[in-house]
Formats: sequence, structure tokens, C-alpha cells
Amino acid sequence: MIDWISNAFDAAQLALYESFVQPIVFGLGFGNLLEDAFDATGWLLWGLIQVAVLLLGIGLLERRWPVEPVTDRGAVRTDVLYTLIHRLGLVRLAMFFAVQPAWDGVAGQLRLAGLPTWQLDALWPGVTDIAWVSLVLYLVVFDFVGYWLHRWQHQFNWWWALHSLHHSQRQMTMWSDDRNHLLDDVLIATAFALLARLIGVEPGQFVAITVVTQLLQSLQHANARIGFGAFGERLLISPRFHRRHHSIGIGHESEGRGTLGGHNFGVLLPWWDMLFRTADFEPRFDATGVRDQLPEEGAHDYGHGFWHQQWLGLSRLFASFGKTA
Repeated sequence: MIDWISNAFDAAQLALYESFVQPIVFGLGFGNLLEDAFDATGWLLWGLIQVAVLLLGIGLLERRWPVEPVTDRGAVRTDVLYTLIHRLGLVRLAMFFAVQPAWDGVAGQLRLAGLPTWQLDALWPGVTDIAWVSLVLYLVVFDFVGYWLHRWQHQFNWWWALHSLHHSQRQMTMWSDDRNHLLDDVLIATAFALLARLIGVEPGQFVAITVVTQLLQSLQHANARIGFGAFGERLLISPRFHRRHHSIGIGHESEGRGTLGGHNFGVLLPWWDMLFRTADFEPRFDATGVRDQLPEEGAHDYGHGFWHQQWLGLSRLFASFGKTA
């Protein structure tokens, strides 16, 4: 069954490449990039599959068990644009392969010096040789690093200036996961690309990690009244658990009103929130957003379209340099 799926994907990738991508690459005069273009076609195909899952799968959950009615369709359409940019534009893919030449150079110098390069899944020979065990191991490591990167986005004023765009969506839906400032995305994507190179993640494993993470995060942001129960929510982050992270005045504040911090920073697993005492399992579905968006708090504007939001994010970033991080 797995072989059949793999063969079907390979055939679809080849067909998409030959009929669509290759003619465009030749037409633009980039014939020297055909191999990279073929790899990018695989990512594009995975992106199309993810969009189909959103529309046909998670979208059904939102319609069946909505937390709230969607009234701001314009804001959701902007989030759809973000999703298409990230799932089809492949920010992480670009960063992954941008890091590759530099890392290959470093690895070559290490070998010349007689120092071996390192692979995490080689630490447990025989067990980590099993493909799915190796993949799970890498997923856990990526999730641990993701927890701390996310927590730092809520800790430092300059980083929150960018990340607050993600929290400013008052109508959170399955499309809201990719509502991020592009500079914020570059920082996160670079960190994960470097991590992948450091611990020896193969390109195919990196694709699998990215796709699994993105789909589960789309589910987490869904406008769906779904929890996994007292036991299940301690194994995997649910839409309810993550909505708590987006709750006004709760998910991005701690130690009193207006102080950066918050709860529920985990990407896929709640384990790190539990371990580092940032978990909040209260079974509630609160309104989402940032406190200063409320009329009584000044009705701060985070932008009403893609470019407006990106510009205001940079403005907040420059203004943050005068604050204490």
C-alpha cells in the first residue's frame, strides 16, 4: 500500500513537472536549475494536497462544530493568501536549500580535518534504522526546538512586534496558521533549516516533518469546537488547547496585565508546556486576538490586508528597539 502511494505521488510529480513546471523554467531561461525545479515540484504537489485536505477535511469540521460564526470574510481571505504563499511558495524549502551549500562546505572541511559529521538517528543503531522510528525522533526534536522558538517570540519585544500579527486574527480559522510576518517566517525557517542540517535530517524526512507539522497546525487553528479529552490533550495539541494560546489577555500575557509571556507554546506536543509549566488545559473556547485591539484598550490596528499587515509589522519592529526586551 505504501509503495503504491509512493509510486502514485512520483508519477504525479513527474506529470506536473513535465507539463507545467519545466516549460516555465525553460521559458524563463533557467535551464541550469531543472534539478532544483523538479524538487520544488514535489513541494508544490504536497502544497496542493494540503490545500485539498484543508478544504475537504478540516473545513468540514469547521462547518460541523464551529466555535463562532465567521463575520469578517475579508480577514479570512487574507489568511487564505498567506496559506497559499506558505504552502505553495515554500518558504521553508527555500531556506533549507539556501543553507545546504554552506553546510556542505562546513561538512567537507570537517571531513578533511578527520572529524566525523553527526546524525541524530545514528545514536541508536538498529532501532533508528527503521524509517518511522527515525522520523518520530526527528519530529520530537523539531517540536522541542519549536516550543522554545515560539516561547521566545512571546518573550522579546522585537520578536513579538512581528509575531503579534499572527495573534491579531479575531476570526481564527484553519487558514490562520500561516498568518505571519514574512521576516518572522524567514527567522523560523532559517532556524529549522540549520537544525535539519545539524542533526542530519535527509531532504525526504524534512519534507515529511514539514507536511505533518503544517497540517496539524492548520487543524489546531480551526474554528472548530474540538478537544481531545483529558488524556488525549496531553498527547497531542488540540484546537481547544491551541485556541487557549490565542485567547485575548491569556495566551500572550503573563505575570499580570500586558506582560509578554503566555501559555500553550507547543507546536505539536503539549509535553514541553507541561514540563516547563506553561500549559493551560482549562476547557474553554475564548475570543481570540491581542488585548490592545479591544476598543477599551485603544483599538490598535494590525492591518487589513497582506501588504498593510507586513508594513505595520516592520513599523512595530523598528519601534520595539526603543523598548527593553
